[in-house]
Amino acid sequence: MATVRKLIVEVVDARDLPPKDGHGTVSPYVVVDYYGQRRRTQTVIKDLNPKWNELLEFNVGKASDTTVFGDVLELDVYHDKNYGPTTRNNFLGRLRLTSSQFVKKGEEALIYFPLQKKSLFSFIQGDIGLKIYYLDEPPQPPPPPPEEPKPAETTPPPPPEETKPAEATPPPPPEEAAPPPPESEKKEDAAPPVTEQPPPSESEKPAEEPPAEAAAKPPETAAAEIGESDQPPPPPPPPPEISGDVPVPDQHDHIEMMAASSVSKSVPEIKFVGGINGPQPMARRPSGVPSYTQLEPTESMSIDRPTSFDLVEKMHYLFVRVVKARYLPANGRPVVKISASNYHVTSTPARKTNCFEWDQTFAFGRQSPESASILEVSVWDPPVPDPTGMASGHNFLGGVCFDVAEIPLRDPPDSPLAPQWYRLEGGGSRINGDLMLATWMGTQADESFPDAWKTDTAGNPNARAKVYQSPKLWYLRATVLEAQDVVPITASLKEATFQVKAQLGFQSFKTEPSLTRNGTPSWNQDLIFVAAEPFTDHLVFVLENRQPKGTVTLGFAKIPLTAIERRVDDRKVASKWISLEDPKDEKRVYSGRMHVRICFDGGYHVMDEAAHVCSDYRPTARQLWKPPVGTVELGIIGCKNLIPVKAVNGKGCTDAYCVAKYGSKWVRTRTVCDSLEPKWNEQYTFKVFDPCTVLSIGVFDSNGVFETDGPKEATRLDFRIGKVRVRISTLTTGRVYKHTYPLLVLSPAGLKKMGEVEIAIRFARVSPTLDLVHAYSQPLLPLMHHIKPLGVGQQDMLRRAAVKIVATHLSRSEPPLGRETVLYMLDADSQGFSMRKVRANYFRIINVVAGVMDIVGWINDTRSWKNPMATILVHALLVLLVWFPDLIIPTLLFYVFAIGAWNYRFRSRVALQHFDPKLSLADTVDRDELDEEIDMVPSTRSYEVVRARYDKLRTLGARVQTVLGDFATQGERVQALVTWRDPRATGIFVGLCFVAAMILYLVPSKMVAMAFGFYYLRHPIFRDRTPSPALNFLRRLPSLSDQLL
Repeated sequence: MATVRKLIVEVVDARDLPPKDGHGTVSPYVVVDYYGQRRRTQTVIKDLNPKWNELLEFNVGKASDTTVFGDVLELDVYHDKNYGPTTRNNFLGRLRLTSSQFVKKGEEALIYFPLQKKSLFSFIQGDIGLKIYYLDEPPQPPPPPPEEPKPAETTPPPPPEETKPAEATPPPPPEEAAPPPPESEKKEDAAPPVTEQPPPSESEKPAEEPPAEAAAKPPETAAAEIGESDQPPPPPPPPPEISGDVPVPDQHDHIEMMAASSVSKSVPEIKFVGGINGPQPMARRPSGVPSYTQLEPTESMSIDRPTSFDLVEKMHYLFVRVVKARYLPANGRPVVKISASNYHVTSTPARKTNCFEWDQTFAFGRQSPESASILEVSVWDPPVPDPTGMASGHNFLGGVCFDVAEIPLRDPPDSPLAPQWYRLEGGGSRINGDLMLATWMGTQADESFPDAWKTDTAGNPNARAKVYQSPKLWYLRATVLEAQDVVPITASLKEATFQVKAQLGFQSFKTEPSLTRNGTPSWNQDLIFVAAEPFTDHLVFVLENRQPKGTVTLGFAKIPLTAIERRVDDRKVASKWISLEDPKDEKRVYSGRMHVRICFDGGYHVMDEAAHVCSDYRPTARQLWKPPVGTVELGIIGCKNLIPVKAVNGKGCTDAYCVAKYGSKWVRTRTVCDSLEPKWNEQYTFKVFDPCTVLSIGVFDSNGVFETDGPKEATRLDFRIGKVRVRISTLTTGRVYKHTYPLLVLSPAGLKKMGEVEIAIRFARVSPTLDLVHAYSQPLLPLMHHIKPLGVGQQDMLRRAAVKIVATHLSRSEPPLGRETVLYMLDADSQGFSMRKVRANYFRIINVVAGVMDIVGWINDTRSWKNPMATILVHALLVLLVWFPDLIIPTLLFYVFAIGAWNYRFRSRVALQHFDPKLSLADTVDRDELDEEIDMVPSTRSYEVVRARYDKLRTLGARVQTVLGDFATQGERVQALVTWRDPRATGIFVGLCFVAAMILYLVPSKMVAMAFGFYYLRHPIFRDRTPSPALNFLRRLPSLSDQLL
């Protein structure tokens, strides 16, 4: 059933408003504008923290109205001039929200937005609390028509003989048939509805042209219908039923029938709409045709294919769309056979209605110039078994031939080519049928291409290109406070240990044990789960009593997820008591109660990727989303030099497809069958909300195209061919990066190159430059991660649960995205221990410290007078900075600028950064270490191999232990300066500090700094080769290493 969508703005309250009435208070009211509609709240008299709790209702306009009114909700807070000595309504703040931040009813939450300034010099403070959500309501029934309409009294009725021809044209619905406006719209500022102009009398127009009169009568009404009404045109009338025994009419009858049908479709259905604020028209579509108001403003609206494929190469295809056939002398369900370019394709059997229907589209590649120039389309009757059980061959019913050179060329955004009826020729029957089809030349940008049968996919239905959406993930926080009445009163004098186990699907957590005597255990512990929409599971609490003989279940409780409150900040939600039931008793008797606090935390970002390669940092709650800063367009061109990964009929082959993931959007190209150099040439667009994110592209081999050679009982997973990562922040705005990247895979035999993938990528900025720069100053994760941070171990555990949920959700799609594909794209199995990564990270630390070591080396060279001129210049710089200390910070900043400008000449010339085998130490990795990295947990290797790994790990651990001990020793020696563990050393140090303090009190600090600088930079002939006395003194201090066992 069609519904009418409304936007509900619940103005709850405001906090910390500035006084404006001259007496230290304020009398505020709120004005909200949306799609040209204005609503106003009541005035709260003299309150700096007003509470309204009012619902403001708005009609949701169409997409065409966005260019006029804008897709923005504007909220302004004013002080009412009627309360106080002010002479005007003082401005208190404003707020602008886009429709991407609105949610449907049931997902709303109270959010406090900071009020914004109108101008630079405005003084604004305070927050306003709002709840904004969409509400779908059934359309209101029309009121009964009035008994005596006034226009009928003044207009004389037309003559009866002139009204009969007009009955053939459906009259426009009367104005009274529109539903009345809702109560919230009956305000003084509401626009009056547009009324219908009375039609001219029949005597003023000739009666012999009623269709022309109906077509030319309402130009204003038709324009209003196009601009205001949200209803699609009425469906065409059903075609007349034709039975098999009806004689075939001649061609002239066909033309007349088709012309009559086109005339009947050209008569529009007139509706009168009184603007956005006026009454809405009744839904006149059949059930099953959804209106645009049923669409939710989610990100899934942007998954359409791009109209311009400017990043990839155009691939030309011959499209054949077979719609239906009529007057076929068929005994069963006929099929259509198409022959073109050495391809022979058979359609699925027809569906029998009043005609034989297929509605299938076929796309034949036209890559080679020697492609066939004839297209043959034929209809065949499938074999029908005779009484003896034997089946006869296919019966040829007729065919049509086309010259490929005469087929028209269609290039989007052209409208789809209309199918036509063609008479079948060559059939053996006395009556030849008609076949409706359309054929044209197009590219992969055609809207029929994704669902068409394609020559490079071998007709596999799971080989089509698809776009997937990850499920919306929430963190579910369950706080277990206490329990009561869990044990009998007679047994409450004994100590007992209680524990609560909470379970959601496959996730299960337990609280800490609580020891109590009075039978009222308390925990006050948070348990966090990952839940995905739609919420169909139950959160189960089980209270257990831990005894020496085992654990005893005392009671359980189930809570549906749909009844749990949602929040977007750290406010306290209301706690509640839930009754526990005895699991052994069928009557579900009372077994105590538990005090819990449960809510969905929408202020967190649910991590399903590693933090350093994350593609999205937005919180779960849509109300907290910010506008996108840009879009990234990805063109997946193809692969080169792929290695066969399987054998089919004794021949090596690869059925490759590509998967790209960014944010919650997944794209999968079509599977190109049996090709070592597949060409996809598909282009996709992703919204970018944070530039410091990563786009992942992976190439896989499909296992469901052909039956491979080998054991049939084993299920073969999709094989990983390679992966590419692109960091969005490294892309220049507007530049197209087109490059070929190697596909590298670590196997037990070592690093292996599986081929190359060619992609094109472009980042387009949609927000102002200052907004993009401002994004670099914002925290990566939402605010809740800093207010109530999650532990590292807890985040890792929740991430594994989120990955499992996403993999399960995408594997249930059609065509499914395999679990192994999702795990590889999310790097779920790359967090294990690897000796190779340990060494690689060590060398990364050395490279970072190398810059500091270079500075230390330059200082030593300067004080050693290896370059006398440089040392003299450093002396002069020292004098300048000592006597003018205000120049120290500007000099350092200018020096950093000079280093950055100098390094600009040596910046990387590589188009896009990719996996570096040298940095990863993948080309020199030991075979045993690589086998250890690939091995699963728990290990499946033999005892001797695991023992050798353990001994090697112990050796590495001993080195790490020594380094950590050295760090601890140096820190303890510094602490020993003032702890009097060595009385002489501490006495010497304290005495020297006192003498230095007295000298610094008496001598100017500039003189001391000058003397210290010249002493440090003295010539080597005045310097001793032994370590300095200060270093010798520090090395003699005691540490706690001598007290270790």
